[in-house]
Amino acid sequence: MTVQHKVTELEQVVIRFSGDSGDGMQLVGNIFSNLSATLGNEISTFPDYPAEMRAPQGTLNGVSGFQVQVGKSVLTPGDRADVLVAMNPAALKTNAKSLHPRSIVIIDEDSFTDRDLKKADFLTDNPFEELKITQVQVVSCPITSLVKNSLVDSGFDGKTILRSKNMFALGLVCWLFNRPLDSAIPFLEKKFSKKPAVLAANVKVLNDGFNFGANTHASISTYRIESSNEQEKGIYCDVNGNSATAFGLIAAAERANLPLFLGSYPITPATDVLHELAKHKNLGVKAIQCEDEIAAVCSAIGASFAGHLAATSTSGPGLALKGEAIGLAVMTEIPLVVVDVQRGGPSTGLPTKTEQSDLLQALYGRNGDSPAVVVAAKSPLDCFDMAFNAAKIALEHMTPVILLTDGFIANGSSAWKIPNIDAMPAIKPPFVTEEIKEGWKAYQRNEETLVRSWAKPGIPGFEHRIGGLEKHYTTSAISMDAANHQKMTNTRYNKIAKVALDIPLLEIEGDENAELLVVGWGGTFGHLHSAVNQLLDEGKSVAYTHFQYINPLPSNTAEVLKKYKKILVCELNTGQFAGYLRGVIPGVNILQYNKVEGQPFMLSELVDCFTKTMEA
Repeated sequence: MTVQHKVTELEQVVIRFSGDSGDGMQLVGNIFSNLSATLGNEISTFPDYPAEMRAPQGTLNGVSGFQVQVGKSVLTPGDRADVLVAMNPAALKTNAKSLHPRSIVIIDEDSFTDRDLKKADFLTDNPFEELKITQVQVVSCPITSLVKNSLVDSGFDGKTILRSKNMFALGLVCWLFNRPLDSAIPFLEKKFSKKPAVLAANVKVLNDGFNFGANTHASISTYRIESSNEQEKGIYCDVNGNSATAFGLIAAAERANLPLFLGSYPITPATDVLHELAKHKNLGVKAIQCEDEIAAVCSAIGASFAGHLAATSTSGPGLALKGEAIGLAVMTEIPLVVVDVQRGGPSTGLPTKTEQSDLLQALYGRNGDSPAVVVAAKSPLDCFDMAFNAAKIALEHMTPVILLTDGFIANGSSAWKIPNIDAMPAIKPPFVTEEIKEGWKAYQRNEETLVRSWAKPGIPGFEHRIGGLEKHYTTSAISMDAANHQKMTNTRYNKIAKVALDIPLLEIEGDENAELLVVGWGGTFGHLHSAVNQLLDEGKSVAYTHFQYINPLPSNTAEVLKKYKKILVCELNTGQFAGYLRGVIPGVNILQYNKVEGQPFMLSELVDCFTKTMEA
């Protein structure tokens, strides 16, 4: 009898790979994402790492996940998983809340023994019933046994063989979504190019997983995901936020015709910025791993004084340590880009989870009146643009610029169209010229922009000293005069305020005449934008705006906000941006929706919140 197999068309699908931190879930998630992108799908990913380096195998604390949404008009990794690959009971338990009644759950039945269930704190031998998720479609497969049989003649030991279990799961998911394996194998060839035996084993297991699905009709339907027809033609690659940040700094150095220097110290989740830049010595990049956070930022300040585009990368605890040196960059008026990839805090906190709680530290976390430009990226791809823009502002306005990203967008990825660098804006630092040599002083500035001129060391006639002590406005000599300090403080503040003339105006999406304006900043963009669009599609009246420039704010911010009866600020902290807006724009009705769980917003919770706020 011929089995008639159903193929279902989908616009988007959410897939989550989950297992122990050693099960290779990040690898297969990345391969499936890249494969989907090459087939014309839009993608958005969310790697979810455990905080412990090596939690006991099979325990809840050791679960590592990778979620991806693929399809058309994709802005987020999605809320609930349409497909969950759970390599053990702990993975199932950790992700049960992300399932819906129509979800497909693929499990390795060999890893659901009584011992495995006990490790995951199950009380019964029926985890699905215990978790009250009996409506899902379960695809139970003896993955461990099949992989052992597949590679019995490979010559590898048992531990090495079991490392290929993730490839069996990937093959099964490729079958489920009609993904051709011929397109997946090149990713394995790149990964294992120097280990041909390992490559052959993984390719064999990948095919076995695909064939298991096809031969057993593991699901009542397979699925075909629609490709996007809105993408511009060009060369694309899959890039995460940290890599995009690094590429943005490289592009800025190219457009400024300056060498790029990064002084950094490893810290989760920012380390990959250092790793990426260290790969590009051929582009003139100098990436230095220093002994600590203070040395890292100070080395960058030295490189900036020497005429480089200088940057330093860190996360929240490192930003705290860099505070005094950033104040030095403010006082010396030296260009510096500080990349802060925010994570859960305080202290060590949740180092592998996401948060937006460094905003006030970026704005005010220095002694004295120490104004710096603060900007924020809104997506993995936007990390490129905002790193470029941060560098442009730093170089052209002679100031430190703090770029805020976060763990969600730093580790998340999307398909990125590689830009034409020559088409990007030129960057023109205010270097000294021969015309101003006569009587030149280090703090001599453009009276319109208040930006001081930049003299690289070694230029005859422009010898100078700068430092952390207050300088006289006219003579640039050290000054303890009270009136002069007032004038210099005002000048530093007004110089930053004038940056607003060079940044985009705030724009409104949705219904400009709505009573409710939803406000977001930074990496929450995808979820907030999607939630607002869903309500607009339902005929609701709501408006939305998103901030990428925090200090200074866009020059029309007050004008825009004062038009709305209700302003709902949504952020992954306890209300830092909402409080900041209340302080700089008094008299507006600012409401808050906050979440501090180490996880991004969910689309469903935002839609519910916006609806209740409109109806209140």
